[in-house]
Amino acid sequence: MGHFTSIEEARVFFAKDQYAAISGIELESFNDDEVVASMEIKDIHRNGLGGVMGGAIFTLGDFAFAVACNNNHCPSVAINVNINYLTTSKGTKLFAKSKCMRDGKTTGVYQVMITDDIGKEIALFTGTAYKLPA
Repeated sequence: MGHFTSIEEARVFFAKDQYAAISGIELESFNDDEVVASMEIKDIHRNGLGGVMGGAIFTLGDFAFAVACNNNHCPSVAINVNINYLTTSKGTKLFAKSKCMRDGKTTGVYQVMITDDIGKEIALFTGTAYKLPA
């Protein structure tokens, strides 16, 4: 059983994440096995070449990772993250789907696949979370 009892409870907890909020990131769904967050692509997310800025994609992946690891064990913090940008998006919305790959005693490893609304895989984010003492 996860830390959050409902999606509303998770949304209230992560409302304190003001950077994600001003970035337009929303928590779409979650359960004990998977978290899905989304971000509508707006002009503020674009880089000088017109593509989605890497930092915007990273922030979306990091948010999905944070919800997943804090649902499994709260409080948790990132101790290592990595992102591989696979291609640029031609869509209008991005989705980050996070799942736990390994839930250990003091750490957890998560994989987040970031896709767009036309089905392209945009980036692969991996993160290691450290489980803080409660």
